[in-house]
Amino acid sequence: MDEIRGDETRGDAKGGDATGDAKGDGDGIRGAAAGTAAVPLSVLDLVTVGHGRTASQALRTGVEIAKLAESRGFHRYWVAEHHSMPGVASSSPAVILAHIAAHTERIRLGSGGVMLPNHAPLVIAEQFGTLEAMAPGRVDLGLGRAPGTDGATAAALRRSDRLNEGADDFPQQLMELIRFLDDDFPDGHPYARIHAVPGPVQATAPGGVQSAHRPPVWLLGSSGFSARLAGTLGLPFAFAHHFSAQNTIPALDLYRESFRPSAVLDAPYALIGVSALAADDEREARRQVLTGALSMVRLRTGRPGLIPSPEEAAAYDFSPMEREFVDGWLANVIHGTADEVRGGLDDLAKRTGADELMITANAHGGDARLRSYELIADAYGLPTAA
Repeated sequence: MDEIRGDETRGDAKGGDATGDAKGDGDGIRGAAAGTAAVPLSVLDLVTVGHGRTASQALRTGVEIAKLAESRGFHRYWVAEHHSMPGVASSSPAVILAHIAAHTERIRLGSGGVMLPNHAPLVIAEQFGTLEAMAPGRVDLGLGRAPGTDGATAAALRRSDRLNEGADDFPQQLMELIRFLDDDFPDGHPYARIHAVPGPVQATAPGGVQSAHRPPVWLLGSSGFSARLAGTLGLPFAFAHHFSAQNTIPALDLYRESFRPSAVLDAPYALIGVSALAADDEREARRQVLTGALSMVRLRTGRPGLIPSPEEAAAYDFSPMEREFVDGWLANVIHGTADEVRGGLDDLAKRTGADELMITANAHGGDARLRSYELIADAYGLPTAA
């Protein structure tokens, strides 16, 4: 495997804001806190499909969430790759992001993340090069090494049952992807004459003009592997606190300890995914988050389905083992009134030292999720829509 060095992850990331103007913010990596928030706030959308609803409705809700997030000063909107889950309609992040890009103007858009072992690096470079051409200066490429699904589905995606090899090859796949994004394979490399288009090669063609920007690469994880790799390469890091809370602080510590300055970042930058839902009263918040908890019970027991309604979740007879799981799950979901959620988010940011909080609101219906982001924005005094 070719050596990966921090200077190979540059991506023109020393300058640029959400509109592509150079302002020294790491090409949109480092956001600015808005209102009274201590750190930038962002959105992770799983494009959930509730019982009695369609994927079309879920995708329309995604557009509405992205538009609300943009108008209220959230820094970025990401979607995550999942497969073979009826309640999650985000199997194709690049397709969804292209749709969202057509309905927004400023907010950063990205993957949280693309599961790289499921794909050929050239394909991802082409997809995100296309997104960058659609929304110049505001596209993020977040990468993970997990399959985003069960083993059988992963085997179908990868056309192989040797799944461990894909995870073990992640550093090499990452290097290959970055070289495609930068169009800088060395002379003599088998891929030296292969170019990801849209991409930098277009600037070298006769009469060619190409943006100097390309999507900054983020590494995602729920353990120490990606934390250490992101630190070693000087890349931004996103940790999945929303489903691996016990590993959050150890992983962030490892990232910071491993960090080496690069052309991308001169200091560590870490965001964490946070499950949070605000409602007009505590009872309604509890009612809504229980739907996500029941959905997780079914997923963990091999029964994935649509997100249940609040009525179905309230009537469900949890076994003692399921109740124990639900209690543990909900302990990591910040929920309640807007003030209670703000207090929980502030405490989490302080405890972890996260540079950014990316909020995911899991509930059955789009109205509850939209209301949650609106209430959180109000609680922090984020800008209101013009």
